[in-house]
Amino acid sequence: MPEGHTIHRYARKHWEALGGQAIIATSPQGRFALGAERISGRTLEAIDAFGKHLFYRWEGDETLHIHLGLFGRFRTHRSNPPPPSDATRLVLAGDDVTIYLSGPTICRLIDPDTESALRARLGPDPLLKGSHRDGSAQFHANLAQRRIPIGAALLDQKVIAGIGNVYRAEALFLAGINPHVPARDLSESIAENLWSISAGLLKRGERAGRIVTVDPADVGAKRRSDVP
Repeated sequence: MPEGHTIHRYARKHWEALGGQAIIATSPQGRFALGAERISGRTLEAIDAFGKHLFYRWEGDETLHIHLGLFGRFRTHRSNPPPPSDATRLVLAGDDVTIYLSGPTICRLIDPDTESALRARLGPDPLLKGSHRDGSAQFHANLAQRRIPIGAALLDQKVIAGIGNVYRAEALFLAGINPHVPARDLSESIAENLWSISAGLLKRGERAGRIVTVDPADVGAKRRSDVP
C-alpha cells in the first residue's frame, strides 16, 4: 500500500497537471459512472492529501475521495493516451494530461460531514504544513493511550497518518527505539523526536517520488523519480 509520501506527491503532481481546468470524467469500468457524470465538465479547484487519503475539490462543492489501498494505481498520460482497460475505475482528462485510476479501495463522492468524520478518525499527518507542534503533541497523546508495541502503533492510522512498514522500521532505527517497547512508555521528548524523524523521511520521499532512507547526496547517487 502506498505510504503518505506517495499520496501527497500524487496530490501535488495531479494539481500541476489538471488544476484549474474543466475536467472530463468517465468510468470505463462503470462502478463510478454516476459519480463521474456528476463531476464531468466541472473545474478542479483543489487537491489535498491526508495520510493515505486523497481529496479532489470540484466546482459546485463536490469532493472526490480516493484511497488506493493495496491494488490502486494511477497512470498518467501526457499525449495520445491508450484506450483505458475495462478495469479502469476513473478517467480524468484535462487539456494536455489524462489520468487513469484502477483498483482503488475507495473512489466516491462524499459530503463535508463524511469527510470530517473520516479525518477525525485519523491521527496527525507529518506531511501537513505547520503540523509540527500540534501534530507532535497529538501523536504523543495517541501513543499514551496504547499498550501495544510502538512498532505496531506506528502502523495504526489512528495514531499517525501516512506511515507504512518501511518508514516505520526506518524511523524507529534512526530514533534508536526498540519496536517492542510499549507505545505508552515513550516520553514526550522521545515521541517528538520520532515525529520529527518520520516527518523528515516522508518529506524526502515526497520530493524524490520514492522511499529514501538516506540522502542521495550523502552517497553520491543521482536522484530519480519512480512516481509520476
